[in-house]
This record gives sequence, C-alpha cells and structure tokens, in this order.
Amino acid sequence: MQSGGPNWELPLGRRDAIQASLSASNNNLPPPNSTIQNLIKLFRRQGLNVVDLVSLSGAHTIGMARCSAFKQRLYNQDGNDEPDSTLEITYSNGLKTVCPKTGGDNKISPLDFASPSTFDNTYFKLIMFGKGLLTSDQVLLAGNVEETMLLVKAYAEDYALFFDQFARSMVKMGNINPLTGYQGEVRKNCRMPN
Repeated sequence: MQSGGPNWELPLGRRDAIQASLSASNNNLPPPNSTIQNLIKLFRRQGLNVVDLVSLSGAHTIGMARCSAFKQRLYNQDGNDEPDSTLEITYSNGLKTVCPKTGGDNKISPLDFASPSTFDNTYFKLIMFGKGLLTSDQVLLAGNVEETMLLVKAYAEDYALFFDQFARSMVKMGNINPLTGYQGEVRKNCRMPN
C-alpha cells in the first residue's frame, strides 16, 4: 500500500459480478449509525465474526465521510436534540464547524483526522478518546460488548497485531459468496473504464 499498512496474498481466479448492485450493497453494508448489535448481526450474516468486524473497521484509518453520515451525532443522537454523549466535546465542537445543524450534508471530514492518509492504528487510538467519527466507529468501544472493547484497546496498543488480523480478515471477506460456474467473470484487466 502506498499509504502504509499490511500486505496480504489474494487468491487468484475469483469470479466477479459483471454488474454492481446498489441495492445489494445497501442491504449488506452497515449504515454509519449502526448499533454494535446491528454491526455484529450484519457481519455474522456474511460469515464474519467479531474479530473480523473490529479489524475491518480499522479500514476507516483512511477515507472521508460526508456530513450526512455523522450529523445526528452532533445534534440529535437520541432524538433529544443533544449530541452523542460518547463523542469527545472538543472534537464535537470542531466537527460542528464543518457540519452545521442545517445544510452542508455533502461536506466531508476524515474518518481518522490525526493521520487521514496513512494506514495505521490511529483510528483505534482516536476511538479510545471518544473521537470516532461515525456511530459505527465509536460503538466498537462504547457499545458495551467486552470482546469489541478489548480488541479496540489491543489494536490501539499494537499496530502489528492490527495489521496481521486486518490482512487475515481481508482474505476472509474476499471469500464471501464467491460466484461459480458460468456466473460472473474472472477479470484479466482490473482497471476501471474511463
């Protein structure tokens, strides 16, 4: 990876769908306001366990989120016009400058503001201080599931442990529901058309 992070070997010959499906993606990807119980359920539905859930969530060490994905945490988390109590106040106030109460839904913020273009374990360190951007990030620690809490702490303390498990979980995720027979295609050119 140009941004750092682990390497892993991908099995060759996986058949890919010929067309993407927005509805299938939306049905299988957890929404950003997911509870810990919903995250666990959605990952289990794909054959992934809690270790996979936490390690793969670490991909949020890179990337951005639109304001619409986290606005409720800033202004109305529980339907009481109050911010999310698990969100660190200084971080919350900074996010409010990017994401106003009305409008601005397409403004973006980094998922990991401390090292947004480096694949590292800072994402987990931020969660430890109440600075996970999405609800689905912070509930890994604040959701009161001991296994996810312990994994967040372990990955925050040991980047090598996180890198190793992330690589394993990526391979496992890559083997979800493979197409067989004449379904899909094995791509010889993986570049997107212009």
